[in-house]
Amino acid sequence: MQVEKVLENLGFSPNEIKVYLTLTDHGSNKAGKISKLAKIDRSSCYNSLKTLTEKGLISYVIIGKVKWFQATGPRRLLDYVKEQEQEVKDILPELQGRHKANKAEGQVSLFKGIKGIKTIFLDIIRTGEDNYVFGSEGQLSERMPEFVQQFNRMKKEKGIKTKMIIRKGREELDESNAQHHFLDVKGSPAVTNIYGDKIAIIIWTDEPEGILIENASAAKAYKSYFEIMWS
Repeated sequence: MQVEKVLENLGFSPNEIKVYLTLTDHGSNKAGKISKLAKIDRSSCYNSLKTLTEKGLISYVIIGKVKWFQATGPRRLLDYVKEQEQEVKDILPELQGRHKANKAEGQVSLFKGIKGIKTIFLDIIRTGEDNYVFGSEGQLSERMPEFVQQFNRMKKEKGIKTKMIIRKGREELDESNAQHHFLDVKGSPAVTNIYGDKIAIIIWTDEPEGILIENASAAKAYKSYFEIMWS
């Protein structure tokens, strides 16, 4: 993955990325020079220098009344991420309380893109319930090969079991440790996961989409249909 993309995922603005990488590549410099090297205007450069300093990712020294800026060691990024994680952990109890207080029965959520699909699979882990799947064509392994290894490891750690009904004549790659039954059906881009009180329908188009239904009655009905097909 490109450095710029990772920094963007961490929440850095385009100008912050340019300034940070300029200092990383060229070493200590004055603001004017950084602005030229990063190819951004001085005002944007000064704003980025200020926010990056507040994040502890750059520092400066004053030589002859002039500030010389420099990037801190790259491992400071790890410390920054850990600090962000701790801040989220600190507010998590309150957020969970608010979330439960406003949660409605029968809630439906739509997720888009690879990150959205990852959110659904991580929810399966958080729920900790066994997963019942039908319609898989191995899309998870094809589209998210690194994540599928992490997902299967977390499932094993949580003791989550999986039953899968898949198309006759194919080998399932996503869940090598799952129980499988086979049906003579046509392939489909839509995969259904039933776990706990939830149903997740993942549609593996060019930009995958996930529909998450949180309804105990619906999940119970889907699981009954699954068991009929399984037997």
